Amino acid sequence: MYKLIFALGLSLVAGSPLVVSQALADIQGLYSANAILAAEVYLDTDPDKAMGTVRDVLLDDDQQVASLVIRSGGAMGLGGREIVINNEHFRLEAMTAEDQWAVYRIIVDASADELDALPDYDQAWWEQARKNAADAWTTTREGAESAWQRTREAVSGD
Repeated sequence: MYKLIFALGLSLVAGSPLVVSQALADIQGLYSANAILAAEVYLDTDPDKAMGTVRDVLLDDDQQVASLVIRSGGAMGLGGREIVINNEHFRLEAMTAEDQWAVYRIIVDASADELDALPDYDQAWWEQARKNAADAWTTTREGAESAWQRTREAVSGD
């Protein structure tokens, strides 16, 4: 039933570009965020048992996918927890359904114990992630300004 499997090397918060490796060409070029939001999530070690669903896709300032928010555990939508999985720990698989629409599932490269250690997606996580991104931007900007100033000084002879 699988028509295509993607290995998504999705960009890190640092901003590397989205890389898609395609095995077949039946599904390509346009991906439904809505369908990805409804995707079931599986552990690489147990690819036949869903452990959760995608609840949100987090983008960085460059509009690159940084992380997924996964609802894990619970029953019938109740209980469980929402966790954040960075893009280096998952891949997207796509298949064509009988009606020819793409259906996605997420495979997480982590054990059950590693999943338990992932951060909860809550206000405290959000505040810390925004602070980390702002700090990274400040550091990058300061480094770029220093390099520009050194170049100007070298060229002008001052």
